[in-house]
Amino acid sequence: MDPKLMELARTEPRFSYEAYQFVCDAVNFTQERLGRNLADDEPNADQHVSGGELLRGACTYAIHEYGLMAPIVFKLWGIRSTDDIGEMVFRLIEAEKLSKSEQDDLDDFRDVFDLEKALAEEYEQLSGGLDRRSAG
Repeated sequence: MDPKLMELARTEPRFSYEAYQFVCDAVNFTQERLGRNLADDEPNADQHVSGGELLRGACTYAIHEYGLMAPIVFKLWGIRSTDDIGEMVFRLIEAEKLSKSEQDDLDDFRDVFDLEKALAEEYEQLSGGLDRRSAG
């Protein structure tokens, strides 16, 4: 277990350790999905993802990991809105687990969309694609 994440979960018990770990993993997932997880031999390459990109990536990652259970898992972890993800991102930045650009702002995460609805839509999109592939 990561001591910095444990400390975050201890000082802000509204979010679980797993929630903080999920956000870190969602950042990596989103960077990879957008082709921004570049090799160490490109130190000046931009790996940054915006708040909106991260929120959409987090929904996709959650459905990949938890399927229809994603909204329930989020609730168990204390994640109820895009604002919650933003709060965790900025706590992770303070703990030096994530970095930010000059343009990043907590407002980038404020009431962007209904998280539960977005998870349901993401599930429909992914499962629809799976159904079409298996039917062909």
